Amino acid sequence: MNRTASRDTPVAPLAPPAQDEQLEDYLSHLAHTRRLSPLTVENYRRDLRDLLRVTGERPLESLKVHDLRRAVARLHAEGLSGRSLARKLSAWRGMFGWLGREGVLTCNPAAGLKAPRAPRKLPACLSPDQAARLLDGEAHGDEALCDQALFELIYSSGLRLAEAAGLDPADVDLREGTVRVTGKGAKTRVVPLGAKAAAALEAWLPARERRAALGETALFLGVRGRRIAHRAVQKRLDALALARGLGTHVHPHVLRHSFASHVLQSSGDLRAVQELLGHASISTTQVYTHLDFQHLARVYDAAHPRARRK
Repeated sequence: MNRTASRDTPVAPLAPPAQDEQLEDYLSHLAHTRRLSPLTVENYRRDLRDLLRVTGERPLESLKVHDLRRAVARLHAEGLSGRSLARKLSAWRGMFGWLGREGVLTCNPAAGLKAPRAPRKLPACLSPDQAARLLDGEAHGDEALCDQALFELIYSSGLRLAEAAGLDPADVDLREGTVRVTGKGAKTRVVPLGAKAAAALEAWLPARERRAALGETALFLGVRGRRIAHRAVQKRLDALALARGLGTHVHPHVLRHSFASHVLQSSGDLRAVQELLGHASISTTQVYTHLDFQHLARVYDAAHPRARRK
């Protein structure tokens, strides 16, 4: 036998596994038929590769729902969050759905699977002292008067940023102490107006008349006398928080969260807080009960003799 000739003889490359071909065909479908971006296609590739890895490179058409459950459990054990697993399951469902349309599968084994529920992140919240430090203080100049009225109103009435920026002067009734708010889904609600917010609005309204552009109906104005932009509100609040020594970034939604938490701590009335916030479901409002419990737990730890650590 000629050993040299044997070494020089080209070896035919191994054919790629069938599941690799299926995966590449599906990714090509995403790129060229559905016209997804290259980055999105690459994310799909990574999610589908994870499926092949944790199932031992088995043929895709052999995988059953219990195999996918084990795959989700393994990825969860590797540290993937519920949100990441939900994205992977979406990619898997798409792949199996495409295989069904291609006649490879008769049913989608990922159709009914759900990712483990991710723990709900508690919203950031200021303490009452922090809120007072942020909002107390004199406002000098028209822009400062606008900011003072806007931020006091968001905290006083628990408004979303879009709700506050969308207000017109006609929506505020200083005599009755109420604000008419148009929230999500174009739903309107009337909420109370706090005394400090009312005073800040009374100080701002004459300046607003001077600064408003011709025909402008907005309550809160940007530098050109037009309705204030959301990004401008965010930047101005953040700058105020840093200037007044809070030492942390504050987003307008933090004021809304702080309003909800402080009202709930004082009243314990979850239904009332739901109405004030404009939540369609009370389950959305219930996240603030966890904040309230954290407050109570801190009080308990500080006050109860059996809670104190030696």
